[in-house]
Amino acid sequence: MQLATWNVNSLKVRLPQVLTWLAENPVDALCLQETKLEDVNFPQHEIEEAGYRVAFAGQKTYNGVAILSKHEIHDIQVNLPNLDDPQKRLIAATINDVRVVCAYFPNGQSLDSDKYQYKLRWLEALQSWIKAQLATYHSLALLGDYNIAPEDRDVHDPKAWAGQVLVSPPERAAFEQLLGMGMKDAFRAFEQPDKAFTWWDYRMNGFKRNLGLRIDHILLSNSLAERCLQCVIDVAPRRNERPSDHTPVIVTLSDSAR
Repeated sequence: MQLATWNVNSLKVRLPQVLTWLAENPVDALCLQETKLEDVNFPQHEIEEAGYRVAFAGQKTYNGVAILSKHEIHDIQVNLPNLDDPQKRLIAATINDVRVVCAYFPNGQSLDSDKYQYKLRWLEALQSWIKAQLATYHSLALLGDYNIAPEDRDVHDPKAWAGQVLVSPPERAAFEQLLGMGMKDAFRAFEQPDKAFTWWDYRMNGFKRNLGLRIDHILLSNSLAERCLQCVIDVAPRRNERPSDHTPVIVTLSDSAR
């Protein structure tokens, strides 16, 4: 089973790229973030024509999440039930007995911003909800744009980023707390190349110069981590014309524990 995550930064713009990528990488489920579409405008027909079922939750201009699956989608949950929040940032569903959680974590803007305090509240609510989910679903994957670079090796220039969002101690502590629940960072379960990133700024030739961050992650519950065969970052879509500033991350799971 293969699961993937990709912040597409507007599905309206990037739909042809998503369909091409799925044709070349027929994963079992793909989690999308920043679809930036109201539900009435979601391209459900085009995605179903490509052989994927879909669950989605969106809003105009901002946010928006979706799960595309080759298999039946059950028990759909939209947004964190323990946080009163109009922003469409999370959707969860059960696919082949795996609880798949697709999340677009808040950015936070800056450490002195109200949006940063919102991010910390959102993270706290997520942790509480994930803990409850793990008690119910032993096979759980949390995929998405976390807007957190968990370690300095996930940042192209840690000194330049010091004191900014995405790398602040409270954000990194929240990531560690998810790991402390028994979740495993699938990417770090394997030896990986240095300076492996998932996001590059559009400005200053960020991608060509590899001035990136690893902020898109796949965390796996213990039972899924035992089935993890590989986790890779696919940088190819970042070379597309009019690309998203993010690129996909893919995890491969065996049918049973190794």
